[in-house]
Amino acid sequence: MSHPRKNLDTLIHSPVRFSLMAALQNLEDVDFRFLAELLEVSDSTLSQSLTALSDAGLITIRKEPAGRRVRTWVGLTTEGKDAFARHLATLRAILDAGQETTPSAEPPERTTP
Repeated sequence: MSHPRKNLDTLIHSPVRFSLMAALQNLEDVDFRFLAELLEVSDSTLSQSLTALSDAGLITIRKEPAGRRVRTWVGLTTEGKDAFARHLATLRAILDAGQETTPSAEPPERTTP
């Protein structure tokens, strides 16, 4: 039997990308500025994370004109929702595996110097 950690999605597991996916899981479309402030990351860091997730098909990025500016909207794809759910299930499996283990032998006794 293989340890469940081997099923972690390394793309999602990065702290910023994990936080981003968690923020998006219950929201329809989210503004880039809102996400940057929510996650407390720079625009550059958020942009890099969004690009990686978008390239993998896990999120959608939509740009809309707003006056002289452009607003960027981000949302999870169905594939992204499924991938995040699998990642969470894997984290739960890792927790469960840790609770199910029992040492096969008694730990060695400690000696004090």
